[in-house]
Formats: sequence, structure tokens, C-alpha cells
Amino acid sequence: MILYKSLVRYHLEYAKSVWYPKRKSDVDKLEHVQKRATKLIPELSKRLYSDRLKVLNLPMFKFRQHCGDMITV
Repeated sequence: MILYKSLVRYHLEYAKSVWYPKRKSDVDKLEHVQKRATKLIPELSKRLYSDRLKVLNLPMFKFRQHCGDMITV
């Protein structure tokens, strides 16, 4: 999970304020990357996505996007 947080999530959020994904399909694709990354952990692979996020203390991509917008404003 450390690799995901330091490498993958960084690339997903890079220059997000410039290329801001507005369409639902774009946001869903980014969220899907996080879903796949959390499924790679064997102990959590059978749980629901929301449960995996709670255990790993990760917010949904949409929530991070809104928080970033609030900070920018």
C-alpha cells in the first residue's frame, strides 16, 4: 500500500487542477485504479470496496478531489 500511496496516487492526482476530470466516466476510471490496487492485498481482496477503504484508511477518489478543490479555493 505504501507503493500505491507514494507512486500510483501521485500520478493520478498530478496536475489535477489543470486537467480536472469533470465527466463521470473519467472519475470512475480513476476510482477503478484505486479499487484494483486495494484488491491486490490478499487479506482484503474478498471484502467490499468501502470496507477495504476503511481498513486501509483511504478516502474515495471523489472525496480527495473535492478536498483538493476546497484547498485550492
